[in-house]
Amino acid sequence: MKVSHLTVSNIAKKFGKNEVIRNLGFTVERNEFVSILGPSGSGKSTIFSLIGGILTPDKGTIRLDNQVINGKRGFISYMPQTPSLLPWRTIVENVLLGQELQGKKEKEAALEMIDIAGLSGYENAYPDELSGGMKQRVSFVRALLSPQPIICLDEPFSALDELTRIEMQKWLLSIWEEHRQTILFVTHNIEEALFLSDRIIVLSNKPSQVAAEFRVPFSRPREESLYLEDEFLEWKRKIYYSLKKTGE
Repeated sequence: MKVSHLTVSNIAKKFGKNEVIRNLGFTVERNEFVSILGPSGSGKSTIFSLIGGILTPDKGTIRLDNQVINGKRGFISYMPQTPSLLPWRTIVENVLLGQELQGKKEKEAALEMIDIAGLSGYENAYPDELSGGMKQRVSFVRALLSPQPIICLDEPFSALDELTRIEMQKWLLSIWEEHRQTILFVTHNIEEALFLSDRIIVLSNKPSQVAAEFRVPFSRPREESLYLEDEFLEWKRKIYYSLKKTGE
């Protein structure tokens, strides 16, 4: 029997009397790109905190392959909404941070990825010398080079303008196509989820459960022109109404 790479089974979480998640369950297969969509306050970031071991579920089980990881840290690579780069470390030192925390350091691989990210020449620069989009690239390269098997991306492009956001989406896909690491991606943007994902999980209002799930039909690799295709717009409407229904 095939075992899912990540399995979230019937988890629940309260903060005091505030029930954020109730009986939530989903799976993510190895090398799959899965996006989570949901209303504001539906617990999307809390889910990442649970998977990452920062929080422990009140009930339910989180498994990575066959191992239960409830309350255990170090099993995922996490990229938050803001780049969270250390200002006193150079770009290459920031990129290597995830590896250093795991007791390893592959500087040549880091330099190669910095070059692929279009940041050649900035290896020894500091974060305050980079634009917002460049900082996001550094943060993603750091997540990509960390040794954990799953990358969790929490609205990484939400602070970027529309054109920069699309460029970053295209860049993320080009890197992911090459490395095919398992990605769990949180976003409020339906178009972004459709453009990037293999599957989309829609959450209900709080207390959060899986309200709907969609397998994205578009073949890879994907081009920017996909945004304007009729089928893409039809899927956007379909997911929009699914999201709207969760808020009613």
